[in-house]
Amino acid sequence: MQDTPDVHDLIDKIIILEGGFTDHPADRGGPTRWGITEAVARSHGYEGEMRNFPREQAAAIYKQNYWMRPGFDRVAQLAPSLAADLFDTAVNMGSGTATLFLQRALNALNRNGRDYNDIAVDRKIGPRTLAALDAFLRRRGAKGEDVLLKAVEALQGARYIELAERRSANEAFLFGWLNKRIA
Repeated sequence: MQDTPDVHDLIDKIIILEGGFTDHPADRGGPTRWGITEAVARSHGYEGEMRNFPREQAAAIYKQNYWMRPGFDRVAQLAPSLAADLFDTAVNMGSGTATLFLQRALNALNRNGRDYNDIAVDRKIGPRTLAALDAFLRRRGAKGEDVLLKAVEALQGARYIELAERRSANEAFLFGWLNKRIA
């Protein structure tokens, strides 16, 4: 098993990927800096112009909201690559959605409950989700994490296409989402 990812390295990669200030007319998130929307920045007490939103504050939000709070740090103890991907998905789609993808994939890969029982798809990393992940990885061995990661990314890719189909303005982002977010 690989080492647990360094959350600060993951955050640096996200900040580079997300870039500096943007205010794309098709983006419902409005003004964004370092990938943090104005609404999220304000909810964390930031009152200034988004063009000046500090990188350090963005990094702190990423660590708390998209790594620790959803429990991806606990996933990283079992499946480091998967945890890194869930973190990236959470930043782009929300931590509940990233967790939903994991839970759906685990349920679909449990061989009709022979390897472990289905888990609730409740969008929360809890003891049952972690136990199912551990059972899956023990059963499937070295390739397990790779296959699970592919399943999660397949769900993510399908979601991006659905977003573009439901709202034509999202087509402006679809190529970039698929290019940068799906391995």
